[in-house]
Amino acid sequence: MSRTQSDTPADRDVIAIAEQWLQKGRRIAIATVIETWGSAPRPVGSQLVVDADGAFEGSVSGGCVEGAVVAEAADVIANGRPRLLEFGVADETAWQVGLSCGGRIAIYVETVV
Repeated sequence: MSRTQSDTPADRDVIAIAEQWLQKGRRIAIATVIETWGSAPRPVGSQLVVDADGAFEGSVSGGCVEGAVVAEAADVIANGRPRLLEFGVADETAWQVGLSCGGRIAIYVETVV
């Protein structure tokens, strides 16, 4: 998993990057924060683009949550089926991936062709 070159990854235009990657023939998925509850690191509408090699740009959370989203995006690219992911402090997985801020987030991951 690797982030591509960027000064401020969360502020990059993810859709423009996705278009560039598609034009280069890269297989990609886009992850979008669709809902937040309580304290959340990124607002609704935040996005992350991921390619089949694990390169990514943008941000939907931070830390290990982002790593988990990149891993799930790889599966979405491989099988073409979108996925709804939820991370929250009450979820045992949240502690494993580092979302201990007390909030919850829902992230929709889909392929783009």
